[in-house]
Amino acid sequence: MKFDNFMNNLLDKLSGFFAAWPGILPIVGMLFVIVNLILQIFPGPGSGWFVDSHFLLHIGVIITIIGMLLIRALSRD
Repeated sequence: MKFDNFMNNLLDKLSGFFAAWPGILPIVGMLFVIVNLILQIFPGPGSGWFVDSHFLLHIGVIITIIGMLLIRALSRD
């Protein structure tokens, strides 16, 4: 029961936060994509698999898509 209450409170707080700031997830996702672009242009020493795998690009696109879907679902219309 304790875990259920914790998860319910967490989801209530997260949904309230994302309803108040609906564009934050797409912005964060786009920042990840921009950081990935910068790392592709100026790779640091020892960047290796992190830059070669385009990790931030993939995470950024996923976060942006989820954010766009949540904007519609949490809108107060």
